[in-house]
Amino acid sequence: PIGAAGILDAGLVPSLVFKLKTESDGIQELILDTLSNCLRVDASDALATGAVTILKEKLTHSSVAIRSKAACVLLEIGTHPEGKSVVCEEVIPVLVSLLEDTDPEVQASAAGALMFATVKPQGRFSALGAEAIPPLLKMVAEETSKARLNAIKTLTMLAELPEGRKTLLDHTDTFQQCLSDPREAVKRAAKIAISVIKWKP
Repeated sequence: PIGAAGILDAGLVPSLVFKLKTESDGIQELILDTLSNCLRVDASDALATGAVTILKEKLTHSSVAIRSKAACVLLEIGTHPEGKSVVCEEVIPVLVSLLEDTDPEVQASAAGALMFATVKPQGRFSALGAEAIPPLLKMVAEETSKARLNAIKTLTMLAELPEGRKTLLDHTDTFQQCLSDPREAVKRAAKIAISVIKWKP
């Protein structure tokens, strides 16, 4: 954390963001790792530099490591209130497409970034419009999925919308299976998801 604060204080975040456009893949990976740590502390410099647009391009990179790390950085951006809005506006359809990436790490990071983006109503509408429910349900059904918890939490957000709830009512059995998951956090999240889906106004 002290190193991340030092980079932020020195005003190096904009330079790091711009270097993502020109550096070789190996260096880009290091930059993305560095940005991820810095954005845990503060995202304002990155947002002011237009980082989301550059990161969005990296989400479709041929390198699995770069796709995964870019999704991780977007996840960090999405934890900040001002970052959620930008992610909602620009990136949700690409994140939804990454839910079916060949790499589990990329899937997990994309599901995490979506989880934060769907905290905002605008993000929920956007994720529903991008048809996020089928790939997220698939992740919930896979017991070994690293993204299972993030997927359950994102679907719970989508169940807050009447249209999302209606779709998910046919899939409560998928969440029921999670109640026997060895991880306590997954069980708890599944319980909450079921109660939100079954809620009647």
